[in-house]
Amino acid sequence: MFYWVMKRIFLGPVLKLLFRPWVKGLDNIPAEGAAIIASNHLSFSDSIFMPLMVRRPVVFLAKSEYFTGTGIKGRLTALFFRLTNQLPMDRSGGAASAASLSAGMEVLNHGGLLGIYPEGTRSPDSKLYRGKVGVARLALQAGVPVIPVAMIGTDKVQPIGKRLPNIRRIGMIFGEPLDFSRYRDQAEDRDIQRKVTDQIMFELMRLSGQEYVDEYAAVVKLRLAGRPPEPVAAAEPLVSPAPAAAGAGSPSGDAGPAEGAGGLRKAEDDGGAAARE
Repeated sequence: MFYWVMKRIFLGPVLKLLFRPWVKGLDNIPAEGAAIIASNHLSFSDSIFMPLMVRRPVVFLAKSEYFTGTGIKGRLTALFFRLTNQLPMDRSGGAASAASLSAGMEVLNHGGLLGIYPEGTRSPDSKLYRGKVGVARLALQAGVPVIPVAMIGTDKVQPIGKRLPNIRRIGMIFGEPLDFSRYRDQAEDRDIQRKVTDQIMFELMRLSGQEYVDEYAAVVKLRLAGRPPEPVAAAEPLVSPAPAAAGAGSPSGDAGPAEGAGGLRKAEDDGGAAARE
């Protein structure tokens, strides 16, 4: 009820008036049934503007720290996130991340829309970074389509570290649903998870026009902060994702993204679906 009231009566109309969001491809969101909405992540405000324009409720996986704050501010933040369809996502990897993904699976099993940021965190410099395989794992296990969405200009509205937004127009482009049902019986295959994730990231690159960097955004943030990156992720080559030879991004195509996108690499990541930061 709170979600509907804020979206339709209070917050939604004000945001639309101030930021005049433009949208392309909204009809690619199914009117009913489960689906994953996979988005690039430029700003904290992505999770506000995108659900605002989607007719159906969108449940997001948000970083678990938003739900564990102390004091009045921390408790109010946790309450707001729970009331606005957010689920805690543990990004520490391994069993903790797997348990968090199960919450997303529940959303899909009940026919809902699950919002995920495959990059795992906001881009530090407006580039598009390597996706984590949690989005592929969920899509394959649940047997649901993935709708890529490119957020445009939200990094200019609310850059990292800026609390008050700049009033300017933003946009979003929803791509055609990606159907990975042909890989359903290979949902636990690491190579397939990587291939599916890379195809999703290629579509996000194509829709957004962002420069792609084949490295985890979290590793780049650590480096910028002067902290050592994770050895395995830091050793990966920085290349641009290439489309499949035939049918990439097409619901009926059988080919995944080219190996240049890292489709057949076996380097480990935490497998986590992206939670916003």
